Amino acid sequence: MEDSTPILVGAGQFTEKDVPPEQAQPPMGIAAAAAAAALVDSGIGSELAAHIDTVFAIRIFPDSTNRPRLQIPFGRAENPPRAIARRIGANPVNAVYGNVGGNTPQKYINEIAERISEGDIAVALIAGSEAIKTAQRALRNHITLDWQEHDPGSQEDRGLGEKLMTPHEFAHGIGIPIQTYPLFENALRAKQGNSLEQHMLQMGQLFQKFSEVAADNPYSYYGVRRSAEELTTVSPENRLICYPYPKWMNAMDAVNQGAAVIMTSVAKARELGIAQSKWVFLHGCAEANEKLMVSERVNYSSAPALGLNAHKALAMAGKSVDDMAYFDFYSCFPSAVEIACNELGLSYDDPRGLTVTGGLPFFGGPGNNYTLHGVATMLPLLRANPIQYGLVTANGGYLSKHATGVYSASPYQGRWQREKPSSYQVEIDSIQSPPFTETPAGEATIETYTVCYNRGVPEKSIVIGRLDSSGHRFVANTPTDPALLQEMANKEQIGRSGTVSSRDGMNIFTPL
Repeated sequence: MEDSTPILVGAGQFTEKDVPPEQAQPPMGIAAAAAAAALVDSGIGSELAAHIDTVFAIRIFPDSTNRPRLQIPFGRAENPPRAIARRIGANPVNAVYGNVGGNTPQKYINEIAERISEGDIAVALIAGSEAIKTAQRALRNHITLDWQEHDPGSQEDRGLGEKLMTPHEFAHGIGIPIQTYPLFENALRAKQGNSLEQHMLQMGQLFQKFSEVAADNPYSYYGVRRSAEELTTVSPENRLICYPYPKWMNAMDAVNQGAAVIMTSVAKARELGIAQSKWVFLHGCAEANEKLMVSERVNYSSAPALGLNAHKALAMAGKSVDDMAYFDFYSCFPSAVEIACNELGLSYDDPRGLTVTGGLPFFGGPGNNYTLHGVATMLPLLRANPIQYGLVTANGGYLSKHATGVYSASPYQGRWQREKPSSYQVEIDSIQSPPFTETPAGEATIETYTVCYNRGVPEKSIVIGRLDSSGHRFVANTPTDPALLQEMANKEQIGRSGTVSSRDGMNIFTPL
């Protein structure tokens, strides 16, 4: 290994439960608590803080939309990376506030690794958090909190990032995660030829194992063991959110959780006296985006950019999926895991397991920052088994943006260098998308769909369909007739015929 090789030398997590809102940490306080734990984990403690020249803060959910933050009216940290740095005694030269996406923790680890290898960064902290549960409790109990913070100094705010939906898609309900991921799930079920009952059982068996891992994880927010039967049985506590997902199959973002990792070079770690037993190497990494608009996807049962970037990361590491001892797949909904497994050729019941944290529905889904928990959980496993490798996938949007990391405590050989993502993104961008129309009319067929519920009662459906005459794709809703909505949740709808019409920018598909 060379002196410039990037390494991870510290990881920390912090979960805050059952603390009255008035005494609870604000978002940056939670991130800083995780960062403080990462300093301790490095083996040299708080003295490392003075050497941190770069802080990346993962963007919190309330800052991840241009719509008013009406749900959390308590103010905000105006300079999140410096708010974290101040709390741990750091004064970085570079302070970066990331853009939106669950892919960003791994994406920024990749960026930091490259900048360390090039000598642009000496010691970097990447940290993120959410305090959504505290905010909910405060609002419910009419408690006013003051989360406003002003920290002087520079900040590179990377903004909201890529546009992931069109106004037309959003008007029909696409772009809200709980309403969009079911479109992939139902398409996957049809591709696999499963009955509704078979596929529900498949999802339950998959996520039962996630819940078991979460139950043994001290940082979990919802760490309860749930059987496949519990997960798939609709009840007042496990009501349907959007078909086919009951509540316990959805990412749970009402959490107070933070995670952080510290990165540096081999030479700097030696200079600082950080023991080699703490070093974990990023052996491979990659990033790629799907066709970002959901209406432009090639289909709804695969994710070619996910597969491409994961294989690129493995190739950089000189390893295959078979060489991995640990996985942490982004797991906001079952379809995200199933499609990742399909892209990598893994069985859903792979004996190695598909998560080290327990996943977003059970461990917790702290906004854009979940994957940093996956990496922080992976580090001690790899240190304890230095010859083993672990793979982490990160997903932003609606299976939209992907990043992958391959980690091991086994030293990286040769000069660290990654392939530029732009060199292979063209493979995805060049894939032909089906033709699309915002004003469909005529006979049509359902390509995929979901039924959305309000407190257990079906209230609308979303359809992606194709015109029979031209093959043009469209998005639509159906009539809100309760009997129709119930029928759509009880019987397979993919391939069902009907007619579609457009009026004032809204499309209605009426099944035959």
